[in-house]
Amino acid sequence: MAMKAHLDTLTQRHQELEAAIAAEMKHPSHDDSRVNELKRLKLRIKDQIQNIRTAEETH
Repeated sequence: MAMKAHLDTLTQRHQELEAAIAAEMKHPSHDDSRVNELKRLKLRIKDQIQNIRTAEETH
């Protein structure tokens, strides 16, 4: 069950980062480096989510 809670937390964080990216992109003078940083974090979390799901499928 702890793994489910961790997966839920990662999924929530992924959604928060998606919202932060969208909000940053709405600004006419958005900070490209900030957007790229947020995208890297989002991708890292997506990879973690996928790794957990793959591990669950193999067990």
